[in-house]
Amino acid sequence: MNFDLTQEQQMLKKMVRDFADEVVAAGVEERDRTGQFPMEIIKQMAELELLGLPFPEEYGGGGADTVSFAITVEELSRVCGSVGITYSAHISLGCAPIYLFGTEEQRKEYLPPLFRGETLGAFGLTEPNAGSDAGGTRTTAMKDGSEWVINGSKCFITNASYAKYLALTAVTDKEKGARGISAFIVPTHSPGFQVIANYEKMGLHSSNTTELILENVRIPEENILGKEGEGFKQFLITLDGGRIGIAAMAVGLAQGAFEKALQYAKERVQFGQSLSKFQAIQHKLANMAMNIEVARNMVYKAAWLKDQGRKFTKEASIAKLFASEMSTRVCDEAIQIHGGYGYMREYHVERMYRDAKLLEIGEGTSEIQRNVIAREIGC
Repeated sequence: MNFDLTQEQQMLKKMVRDFADEVVAAGVEERDRTGQFPMEIIKQMAELELLGLPFPEEYGGGGADTVSFAITVEELSRVCGSVGITYSAHISLGCAPIYLFGTEEQRKEYLPPLFRGETLGAFGLTEPNAGSDAGGTRTTAMKDGSEWVINGSKCFITNASYAKYLALTAVTDKEKGARGISAFIVPTHSPGFQVIANYEKMGLHSSNTTELILENVRIPEENILGKEGEGFKQFLITLDGGRIGIAAMAVGLAQGAFEKALQYAKERVQFGQSLSKFQAIQHKLANMAMNIEVARNMVYKAAWLKDQGRKFTKEASIAKLFASEMSTRVCDEAIQIHGGYGYMREYHVERMYRDAKLLEIGEGTSEIQRNVIAREIGC
């Protein structure tokens, strides 16, 4: 067992951390206040060749591995959860399904623009009545000659306002249940396709979260992603990889909150000494550091298994479940260490706390993760 990062991974970590500290951190509070999407930051990430990082070079990707993807998500999220989730969703939900299930023609057509930042990746899965019950999809796709006609709606979709096309799921044979769900690549400029971004969220204010409305949206028959009826299986595989990204994001948010709390504890003087000299505060910080390290190791294990081509469903769910719940606890403790100042925007930790909560919900709630783990261990 070797726990060292490779030289390439170490260089990537330093590069992304420097970028996060110098570029992403600038204006993070203002973006949270106004909800401004970080498009300029995304463009700079494209110039750094991060937008296709874990995909083959033959399509314009970076040729890196999943561990490198996790490192990048963590470092971005350490200073801004909104940038972290934008990037994670772009890679794991937007680009990955096309790479994993697309034909060679689809890969060559749709992946290079995603990697160049000409469009962002998005994935249309969740519906108003099909959240955790993803098999309850009601959006339909009916064959009409050489076209598919899609009707339905999606909710809580990340990045769709900035996506020229996205993969989404729809029922093609309602008699077959989950096996009657298929996936399609759908241009967002298609007649009858509406992208609505009017959610008022608890956190992640500068990430783009949308509703999709499809009314008689017509696409060519060749825009089906993979084979008809395999959509349910495809998005389960997609979510396995996406959970590594969410877990890495949770580690990054927790790391950022921990660093803020540690710095504040060293600087804040009470009763004649810094807070960091009080054992109660030391124990809080020790627990925070311990849990972050455990979560990070689990994220790397899940990513490593994926890179080895081995089954990683259980490990991805464990990483996502543990890291997301850990992140909320760590951010909560960071606020507690700051006392009244922790409740104020200027100290950042209240934003991190609001951002972290989504991670216990998105890409499979904590309850669903426990179901997945129970199934994987043979219950």
